[in-house]
Amino acid sequence: MAQTNESEWKGKTRGGSFGYRFFILLIKGLGIRAAYGFLCLVVVYFIPFAPKATKASWQYARRRLHYNRLRSIGFLFRNYYRFGQTLIDKVAIRSGKTKDYHFDFGTHYDEFLQLLNSEQGVILIGAHVGNWEIGAPFFDDYGKRMHIVMYDAEYQKIKEILEQNMEGGGYQVIPVNEDNLTHVFRISDALNRKEYVCFQGDRFTQGAQTLQAPFLGTNASFPAGPYLLASRLRVPVVFYFALREKGMRYSFNFVLADAPPAENKRGKQETVLLTQYIEALEAILEKHPEQWFNYYDFWKV
Repeated sequence: MAQTNESEWKGKTRGGSFGYRFFILLIKGLGIRAAYGFLCLVVVYFIPFAPKATKASWQYARRRLHYNRLRSIGFLFRNYYRFGQTLIDKVAIRSGKTKDYHFDFGTHYDEFLQLLNSEQGVILIGAHVGNWEIGAPFFDDYGKRMHIVMYDAEYQKIKEILEQNMEGGGYQVIPVNEDNLTHVFRISDALNRKEYVCFQGDRFTQGAQTLQAPFLGTNASFPAGPYLLASRLRVPVVFYFALREKGMRYSFNFVLADAPPAENKRGKQETVLLTQYIEALEAILEKHPEQWFNYYDFWKV
């Protein structure tokens, strides 16, 4: 089905190479809090000069959160500012400034640890909500490699900059190239080695297989890949989110998915997993609505 340009995600995350380079230099020279201060000016610039992203954020506030116009204006600033903070934090953490932050773990933390220690492959499914990548140092404590599945266009955009300016991230990236299936074999190999594979369960590119489900009051499309793989490979699935809190603090949220019954008809198991994922995602957004960072028409309204 043909779609307009602004209603599709192009396989790249907002934020250019210049922005990454600038904040890397700012953090190294003046510190994290100076970067936060300068971010206010960046946000004021982006609201009028990134019209497609601003429109998407505005529609989310008005149509999904049901905010009035005045509250939606304030939401635009908070939404952009939180997004900028997560980018700064990502750079800072990968620059070795982990000790500047505090991390809180949710009620399912012990169950998650048991799963990590069970010596089996695990699929983690996150979203472009909060800052899921901030947890990379935590996974390193278990001596295992975490593999992040990322669209090739998104990965190549910042790969060289991050490698030149930062310490090792403690994880490997599996780039998705739509012209071949190399990423599928790499995912399978990682799980067979009892390692962890992390997907983003909310985005897809044009032409990708999708699943439809109600989300925040109306139907939306989700990538079928993570849920199909998890249901076929029959490995444990964890929905994982890292949310920015007040101060230099992040809260980790782990939701262990219930395994779909094996007797479910083909094509149903992935739907069961998607339903659980959406329930977890909606619960997160109820507490942190401003940390939704999909800057395109997600619902194609």
